[in-house]
Amino acid sequence: MTMPWVPFDDRGLAYGDGLFETVLLREGQPVLWSYHQARLALGCQRLGIPMPADSALADTWKTPAEAPLEVLKVIVTRGSGGRGYALPDQIAPRLLSRRMPFAASPERWQPGVRVRLCQLRLGHQPQLAGIKHLNRLENVLARREWQASTIAEGLLLDHRDHVIEATSMNLFWQSGQALLTPFVDGCGVAGTLRAALLELGYVRESKLPVSALSSVERLWVGNSVQGVWPVYRLDDPQGSILRTWPEVQGPDPLQQVAHPLLGYPA
Repeated sequence: MTMPWVPFDDRGLAYGDGLFETVLLREGQPVLWSYHQARLALGCQRLGIPMPADSALADTWKTPAEAPLEVLKVIVTRGSGGRGYALPDQIAPRLLSRRMPFAASPERWQPGVRVRLCQLRLGHQPQLAGIKHLNRLENVLARREWQASTIAEGLLLDHRDHVIEATSMNLFWQSGQALLTPFVDGCGVAGTLRAALLELGYVRESKLPVSALSSVERLWVGNSVQGVWPVYRLDDPQGSILRTWPEVQGPDPLQQVAHPLLGYPA
């Protein structure tokens, strides 16, 4: 059942013991819903939380649309119970959801955005890699590193100096004719837009050392809500320019394959 409140002893509130999905609704219909379900199922399997029934998840969006575009947030926690970190004998997951009107940012589709490198490094934890668990403190701390509204995103590295993702988006780049995205098998979130692009063969996984970042032909950040933002400027953590890219002339190669999946103009 979808609940509008969280009791004090909820394990998601106390320990981040749960998962969430952020879903774009277009005219009340969820976009890339099967990919969100698949990621949630993987997260539930990894954490040992019973997966909510498909009907219960569908109830989170099967109400009249309030706006042409909305964002639905679905949260699944392990529920209440257990002493300290010990699990309860009987797990009763708690399902919460909220939907809000949403407006995309076409000014960030073209000419693009300015991003920076973050000082925070992502921890290596394969059991949590890829899933969208509730403990997002790394992302929160990384986002604290800048306040300027002119900087749209921060790029996160792992302990091996590989670029993994942005604070709330996946990363993509172009090398020759190939469109690439970092592996997220040790840390990072496997976004649903990223998953769709990989499954359809538009993008493939590769490693991106930070030393190679300034030499890539094109760079993008993107997710299933905002779409794809080309990067025109990359700063270091102190604000100095590391690289600039010219505005894309003609069709954007990543937006051409990604935006139709979301219903956005390519």
